[in-house]
Amino acid sequence: MTSQNNKMKVLAVDDNRTNLHILQVFLKKLGHEVILAENGEEAVHKFVTESPDLILLDIMMPVMDGFEAARQIKALCRDQWKPIIFLSALNRDENLVEGLEAGADDYLTKPINFVVLEAKLRSMQRSLAMQQESINSLRRVQAISDNVLDAIVTSDERGNIVSVNQSTERMFGWTASELIGQNVAILIPPAQREGHAQSLENYGPEKPSRILGAERELEALHKDGHRFPATIAVTQVVLDDQRMIIGVIRDISERRQTEQKLRENARQLQEYYDQTQAEQQLALRLMEKQLHRAELQDARLRYKVIPAEHFSGDIVAAARSPEGRFYALLADATGHGLTAAISVLPVLALFYRMTKLNRTIREIVLELNQQLKESMPIGRFVAVTLACLDEGSNEGQIWVGGTPEAFLLDRWGRVSRTFPSENLPLGIVGNHELTAQPSRFTWTSEDQLMLCSDGLLEASDISGEQFGVARLIAAAANTSPDERFTKIEAALSCHLQDNLAADDISLMLIDCKHPAKSSVN
Repeated sequence: MTSQNNKMKVLAVDDNRTNLHILQVFLKKLGHEVILAENGEEAVHKFVTESPDLILLDIMMPVMDGFEAARQIKALCRDQWKPIIFLSALNRDENLVEGLEAGADDYLTKPINFVVLEAKLRSMQRSLAMQQESINSLRRVQAISDNVLDAIVTSDERGNIVSVNQSTERMFGWTASELIGQNVAILIPPAQREGHAQSLENYGPEKPSRILGAERELEALHKDGHRFPATIAVTQVVLDDQRMIIGVIRDISERRQTEQKLRENARQLQEYYDQTQAEQQLALRLMEKQLHRAELQDARLRYKVIPAEHFSGDIVAAARSPEGRFYALLADATGHGLTAAISVLPVLALFYRMTKLNRTIREIVLELNQQLKESMPIGRFVAVTLACLDEGSNEGQIWVGGTPEAFLLDRWGRVSRTFPSENLPLGIVGNHELTAQPSRFTWTSEDQLMLCSDGLLEASDISGEQFGVARLIAAAANTSPDERFTKIEAALSCHLQDNLAADDISLMLIDCKHPAKSSVN
């Protein structure tokens, strides 16, 4: 380790300088020393010259990829353990297997969940500390083992003790002079002496000499009367035509205590797991109640959210103000799972509250950003697309921050206008640094707004090819507004086939007209 407070020297490797800079800032904030490299070849060189404690390694890089770099680094480690954590957008099982076979100790997919990364770093810190402690312990044990740790008791064929070593004195509390001449039964509780005598029959004079026999467990008796668990292995030798019995005895009190602690830890872990499962089920029910509100049944809206895990970091929401404005929200928190889902709940609550007050897009964006900036931990943020349609004027406003670009489609599904993502996600900077001014647009009959998360565009088939913007636009083209959503769903399903998406997926289509009647999506 690099310092007394167990902070690490970390080698961060990524060909994307922006990603590398973000990693550097994050690692330095945790107090680690950071070494940077932009390809695998440079990483191997810096591993040799800098001797880092841990390596964060991208996979897809020029000159030398992460797999080869990991193999070379592990070869250089020899007997020393240097943990490698792969950071990559590749998330298929074969990528994980190849990474582990190359020498990786862990795997984290992009976009990086910095909360999980911090936890993994702490785990590796503990493992490195344990490794160092194990090395130190082995050195101590080796020094002690040179003087023999186990008790060695030599007796004649009648069971009378002939000699003992110093470990016997330490283990049983008797001095050598007190034991020599006594029967070995003095070291065994009365209830087990008969069983021990029977086992020694295997070592009768007619039996051939043998090497150390299999260990068996028994209770041993200390001079002060207390009993302790032990193992004994017995052998016989013939010296000067005299048969001698040699017993090697090991005190296993600590092992028994460890086993008991392991059993207790296993019980506690099971209880924790059961409690966690119950809490997750409760959280799931509560979140489902929040996410599936009646406002989402608006006839002008079609949407779909596909979580990568039980909980989704993507949410969609819709609402109408008392003045007749129609609002729509698509939000994507960093990461996925329960942590990401919790991150977007404040967004949902604020959205519904402010739309009831008929707030402008700008006012909603600033309020959401302020709340997230104050409540979110560093490294977490929420990408948002927020739209508002004024049904009386056929005018709309839209703000895109961190999510993929949004599209205005004409009645034939052709892109008539694009709304690029030119703003930062919410929760990163303060309101004074945030551009909250929305884009304005008008629509004609049968136009639609199309919004999506990056999980939709990055959804990859079995070969790793992403769905992408081109496929999305092609799926929407030459379709009627009523059939468009189904066509896009079918195109995505055909692309993925049996491959599971690595990130949450969300899609929203909004009719730019006042619906004649309501329908349930």
